[in-house]
Order: sequence, then C-alpha cells, then structure tokens
Amino acid sequence: MYSIVIKTIIVFVLLLSVSGCSGKSEQEFEKPALYWYQKLMRSVAAGNLEKADDYFTSLESEHVGSPLIPEAMQILVQAHMDEEEYLLANFYLDEYLKRYGTSKNRDFVEFMKIKASFMGLKSPQRDQELIEETLQKAKGYIRSFPNSEFTPMVQTIEVRLELTRFMMNEEIASLYERRDKPKAARMYRERNAKSWIEREDMVPPYKGWLGWLFE
Repeated sequence: MYSIVIKTIIVFVLLLSVSGCSGKSEQEFEKPALYWYQKLMRSVAAGNLEKADDYFTSLESEHVGSPLIPEAMQILVQAHMDEEEYLLANFYLDEYLKRYGTSKNRDFVEFMKIKASFMGLKSPQRDQELIEETLQKAKGYIRSFPNSEFTPMVQTIEVRLELTRFMMNEEIASLYERRDKPKAARMYRERNAKSWIEREDMVPPYKGWLGWLFE
C-alpha cells in the first residue's frame, strides 16, 4: 500500500512538471508574428527597450519573412535614438539597410545613420575618430544623394562637424604652445590652414562644446 502511494505521488509530481514546462513553452515560443509585434510595441511604450529587443529577436527568429519585421526595426531605431542609445540605433539601421534597402529608401536610411552618429558625439576631444568618420560619411552622402530631401540636413551636420574639428585643432595647438611644443602645434595649425574656415571668423562656444554642437 505504501509503495502504491509513493508511486502515485511521483507520477503526480512528474505530471505537474510536464504541465509547467508545457505552459512555459507555449508562453515563450511558437507565437504568431502579431503577438511578438504587439509585445514589442507595449515594451517600447513602457520604456523597456531591453525587453523590446528580446521580443524583436523572437519575432525575427520565428517569422523570418514577416512584413512586420521592417516596421519593428524602424520603431526600435527611433526608440533607441530617443533614449540616446545611438549604437543600438545604428545596429538596427545597418540591419535594415542590408535586408530592406532599396533605391527609394536608401537616402533616408543613410541619413538616419549619419544623424545617429552625429547625435552620439559626447565630447569632441574624446570622439575625434568618430567626428572624422561622421564627417566623411556626410561628405559621401552629399555626393551620392545631391537631390535628396535630407541633403540640406546632412550639409548642416557637415558644417557643424567642420567647425568643431577646426576649433578642436585650435585648442590642441594652443595647448601644445603652452607646453612649449611648437612642432606639434604647427602640425595642427597646418591642418586648419587647409580648411575653408577662416580663423578670424571663429567664435568660441560659450555654452560648451556639446551645447554648441547640437544647438
């Protein structure tokens, strides 16, 4: 009798375990594309972008060809930019361009990539390489899409980056002069000599680098 009770308990526990695992599986996997998309939208609305990224992974893993994927990617791009998470925004833009880039939307996607890189600049002194990369991308964009509706905005970004680079070179040159390193100072002055910007026309930013760069 005792052994029968024990066996019954074991079977009951096993059934509960299987039932629990089955419920979890049904909850987390094999859901319609719209289910994951709605979950993603709710997470974005709640400001939980980490969860939204997870739901996007489920969406694209379980429904590779879903028409909801490109729309979800655009939503995540904007959401991450709103949260100043520009690296993640650029990641989704790169993926979008690879999968859904066409002659009709390429200028917009490339513009958004430049904008994300520009907005991601936090300190000119620390982000010299990113400034140069973004500046070259802006110049390339203007050459590739001269008639795009986004070109004027890219031109504005280009001018701001050119001015930022010029002022940064001036500051570095002045620093080397104060440290009695004329050769290094001359190198940065020569870089600015090749620019279309005139030193006499420059006005140092009074709001700090970051405020001037974006305002």
